Amino acid sequence: MRLILYYAPSFWFKTYKKILDEVPDSEMEETVENAVVVFYQAEEEDSEKKSSVISKFVKNVKWVAGKFNTKRIVLHSFSHLSMSKASPKLTDEIITDVKERLSRTGYAITETPFGYLNEWKMHVAGESLAKVFKEF
Repeated sequence: MRLILYYAPSFWFKTYKKILDEVPDSEMEETVENAVVVFYQAEEEDSEKKSSVISKFVKNVKWVAGKFNTKRIVLHSFSHLSMSKASPKLTDEIITDVKERLSRTGYAITETPFGYLNEWKMHVAGESLAKVFKEF
């Protein structure tokens, strides 16, 4: 799993084009304020360590969110972080569990549509911890 986490005072996205036939049709446009925006890529080897990947994903998101005193999270699949790519099924299983764990502890989750290209604009804060890369 690879994550890039940003603290964004403002993040806007809009669906652009569906690229996976098996995902539901979706058209979205949304702006989220004061959020941790997580660009993630599940990797093929994550299937062997799924439970650990989910726990570390949640832990890292909560850590960055805590640094900026926010409970808003945006999840965005970004399959350009590694040459190794998990199947859409495994990625969905991981993200479903991540969303459930974060939601249970009071986080508001926004997810850009999986299987779509999206337009987006992001204002990233200047602090060092507003930009974090994690690999596990």
